Amino acid sequence: MQTAPRSTLSLEFFPAKNAESADKLRVVRQKLYALQPEFCSVTFGAGGTTHEGTFSTVREMLAEGVDAASHFSCIGATRDSVRAQLDTLRAMGVRRLVALRGDLPSGYGASGEFRYASELVAFIRAETGDHFTIEVAAYPEMHPQAKSPRSDLEAFVSKVQAGANSAITQYFYNADAYFRFVEDADALGVTVPIVPGIMPITNSTQLMRFSDTCGAEIPRWIRLRLQSYGDDSASIKAFGLDVVSELCEQLLAGGAPSLHFYTMNQSAPVLALCERLGLFSAA
Repeated sequence: MQTAPRSTLSLEFFPAKNAESADKLRVVRQKLYALQPEFCSVTFGAGGTTHEGTFSTVREMLAEGVDAASHFSCIGATRDSVRAQLDTLRAMGVRRLVALRGDLPSGYGASGEFRYASELVAFIRAETGDHFTIEVAAYPEMHPQAKSPRSDLEAFVSKVQAGANSAITQYFYNADAYFRFVEDADALGVTVPIVPGIMPITNSTQLMRFSDTCGAEIPRWIRLRLQSYGDDSASIKAFGLDVVSELCEQLLAGGAPSLHFYTMNQSAPVLALCERLGLFSAA
């Protein structure tokens, strides 16, 4: 069984691309801090191309008094480069990492000294002991590059055994997929919290594109309903709020230890969801 519930939610942001978007992100963060998140994570740049924007955003969030977690990708990395980045993060005061294999940046071949996220987790533990709380990724609907659901589950278990403290899932819209994954992981001895990742529905075109890329399934009835709304943004957002809030209610009622929101650097969708769930009051 999973361990007792933690704080109610956590949030994910991505690094701003320019000064204007950085200013907008600061405003978004301040609005979302009203939710009192357990932590906020910051992704790497697209394709894992850079960690500079990630680290600078994390540094800002720490200065704002928030427990900021840096995503940490090992694809194409060496032990020396990872060791240097860990030293930088420790000096910044970071205490939490989201450890991922990551995707190769465009134009790069398969290189580096780490093949899997489990090797990265083991290396971080060997280098830094218990300094970092380590989050890893989980895929209730199977990683798009996995050979089978069983091999994907075993890869997840290996990350936990290497020293992960908890996991955050890829987003999904079928609660049964999450509960089955948790049950299967439990059967293999996994006891760390497996936190469902939540993606608000606000833009159907964007959602379809993301989902095709990452392998997240959009149930046929949701896809067809979104298509029926065409460019009616208000109807898409209202429908999305209904669907995702009901999903969150099912997850929490079924024992999910927390919720991790993929904010897409927007405050309104997450605030609306949390208000619907009774986790936040705008009054």
